[in-house]
Amino acid sequence: MTDPRHPDIEIYVKNCSLEQLENWIKSHSSGLERRFNQGLIYEYGCTMDSAPVEVMIHQKVVGKAWTSVWFKSDRTPWSKDLDCALDAFAALETEVRCIAAGWSNGQDPDEWWEITTGQPEKIQWRTE
Repeated sequence: MTDPRHPDIEIYVKNCSLEQLENWIKSHSSGLERRFNQGLIYEYGCTMDSAPVEVMIHQKVVGKAWTSVWFKSDRTPWSKDLDCALDAFAALETEVRCIAAGWSNGQDPDEWWEITTGQPEKIQWRTE
């Protein structure tokens, strides 16, 4: 049995410019358009899998090195966060992290996938 699609996709990318992230998203979508920008938060609209998808990029969310990329849809090229993280790592050649499981009761919210060499490893990432 395969894992169900995640209702949305979120990854954290280390030391990556906004332009690099936009270009990576453009490679998987059409019509990427910035709709909103306030400080280090950017909201976009685009089309993926023939459906409208909202994307939020929030720079410097953990420390100053990490940027959150959140696809607010299940209509992306990836069925789960880890698939997206692996794709981003390959394209951007930088460290990428994502939550190890969905946000469900009983699961450890500090357990993350870390990709630094192309092979995901589980880590404990406490962000306090």
